Amino acid sequence: MIVKERMSHPVKTVGPDVSVIDALRRMEKEHINRFPVVDKHGMMIGIVSKNDLLKASPSHATTLSQWEITSMLEKIKVKSVMTKDPLVVHEDTVVEEAARIMVDNDVNGLPVMRGNDLMGIITDGNIFEILMEMLGARNAGLRVSVLTDEREGMLYHLTKAIYEAGGNIVSMSTFLGESTTTREIVFKVVGVEQETLLAAIKPHILEVMHVHHVTV
Repeated sequence: MIVKERMSHPVKTVGPDVSVIDALRRMEKEHINRFPVVDKHGMMIGIVSKNDLLKASPSHATTLSQWEITSMLEKIKVKSVMTKDPLVVHEDTVVEEAARIMVDNDVNGLPVMRGNDLMGIITDGNIFEILMEMLGARNAGLRVSVLTDEREGMLYHLTKAIYEAGGNIVSMSTFLGESTTTREIVFKVVGVEQETLLAAIKPHILEVMHVHHVTV
């Protein structure tokens, strides 16, 4: 899966000379938390987040009146609080690489580029949606989390046991285990009773960590 398949587009942008208060109003109206900043030619020159805009606002302890605060924020422009040369990803970047960049750099959104053209934006919200799909969050079924050892053919034997027990796999994801030699496998199945399933997979796992019946 690559970024262009999951990015938000067309991307909403803001000009550098828009006031801080107008940018905040737009964010509230459009329920977003960041704007790529583009010049009059449509070229991206920065990115501004809601936190950037709020930092330009007086603290709650200010003695300024609401009119004075509004007047001040109308004079401060986006270009003075935006992040210049923001981190970006190419539209063909794989989604896990985009997620890694966001986590490693403590940002919650990345502009998506095709050459010098802004194509969209990938956000932590997009990544959460992908995680929900991976874990089958919108599907009913028997959700099982197991600990396995890191051996060749482990997934083949586990999925074969589920199939032979009559189970249909709705979702399956792998995560780091308790050590470098183990993996946590989380899967959701339908079509098989809990006792039958657990008996079938027992020879192929180290431990059943959690079982939960999910209804949606």
